[in-house]
Amino acid sequence: MSWLWAIILGLILGVLARVILPGKQAIPIWLTIIFGVLGALLGNAVASWIGVADTRGIDWVRHLLQLGGAVLIVALGTPLWGSVRGRKTR
Repeated sequence: MSWLWAIILGLILGVLARVILPGKQAIPIWLTIIFGVLGALLGNAVASWIGVADTRGIDWVRHLLQLGGAVLIVALGTPLWGSVRGRKTR
């Protein structure tokens, strides 16, 4: 069941990252999910490094770090995907 939640969270974070970033990201939905999952893992790692991984209530800081990680991964991964596929991206 945890894999299902990881996929759902990856989809949500990946889509939010694509909405936040300017321009069009020419990546498929499966790559959006993978980038979202990687961003969540990056955000969790940063949250544990700074000591805010486990707090009482809703972990807003951790969730914002996960979203920031997803934005970073989508921003860096989209041009790489375009170069692998032979397309130019903006």
